Amino acid sequence: MERRLFLKGATILASSAVIAPNILFANSDIYRFGITKDTRVFSIENSFELEINNQVAQLWVPLPLDSEYQKVLDISYEGDFDEAHISNNNPYNTKLLYAKWNKNSKSRKLKVHFKVSMSERSVNLNLATNSTTFPTKVKEFLKGTTHTPLSKTITNFVYTIVDKNDTPLEKSQKIFDWTVSHMYRDEKVLGCGVGDATRIIEEKLFGGKCTDVSSIFVALLRNAGIPAREVFGIRAGASKISKSCGKADEKGFAKITGGQHCRAEFYLNGIGWVPADPADVTKVMKQEKRDINDKKIQDLKKYFFGNWEMNWVAFNYARDFILEPKPAQYPLNMLGYPYAEMDDDVVDYYDAKNFKYQYTSQEK
Repeated sequence: MERRLFLKGATILASSAVIAPNILFANSDIYRFGITKDTRVFSIENSFELEINNQVAQLWVPLPLDSEYQKVLDISYEGDFDEAHISNNNPYNTKLLYAKWNKNSKSRKLKVHFKVSMSERSVNLNLATNSTTFPTKVKEFLKGTTHTPLSKTITNFVYTIVDKNDTPLEKSQKIFDWTVSHMYRDEKVLGCGVGDATRIIEEKLFGGKCTDVSSIFVALLRNAGIPAREVFGIRAGASKISKSCGKADEKGFAKITGGQHCRAEFYLNGIGWVPADPADVTKVMKQEKRDINDKKIQDLKKYFFGNWEMNWVAFNYARDFILEPKPAQYPLNMLGYPYAEMDDDVVDYYDAKNFKYQYTSQEK
């Protein structure tokens, strides 16, 4: 195939308006921390300059998803690749950009641009019903995966936290409270963590980062019969809650390489998908040196059970899946970071400097 130099990729356009939430606020104190329902728009650039060698280089780049709380306004890409295309022909409807460079390429550059519009996501927990009959498309998130399995060990453990007679909302609240009270942020963990729920529970290793915390929350919920999923993405701008949850300069510009963050959702009939972020409760506790009884942490516990501050771009829900086209190494644990292979060797996506990629964000 003839090399295409700086080929402009497909551009995806959507309405610039964010769909207004169609669910009521959970309580009158929804604007804690100064968070408002104002629309926020972020333009993000993800650039690559991969190593030059005698190996075939393949790259898979996660792209933002479209949802009721996040609208993708455009996506484009350019580079000196030999092959590239955008696809969502992956498990969990994961949207990504695939690029390939042949052996002995003289240059391996790629720039990905996307713009996303969003506003704070909130639900009214009072609308939850006690039904445990879930829509077919939701039942997928009741199944176990390698890192968040359905197992006797985890099921027995979750019923030391909840009672079988609890409503789905009561179970979810108890599991969330247990997670933020017992999991702690361990700064020594690489990246976002592995999110191996079995190991964490069996070995009582309750430390980790956002994927570890969110995966425990999700695994406990699924073993209690409540659909749940991790949501992988990246912090895009300043937070009203804490600099721990996102920051930018006075003009809204931010260098966000390494800003990947895993959140969670669970499903309640009467509401639908409910946003939650137990990991950022533990992060603020750790980095601001506060304990669980601190008023800010108690407020944050209430806020992140049913709400998301939207200074963060969601990518996908993918866990333990096979990328398309199929890579040499599979299945992949998660796709919150760019993933690349040189022939059969995986490039360390936690090491952005040697991988040679970076993210920047500009809030409009």
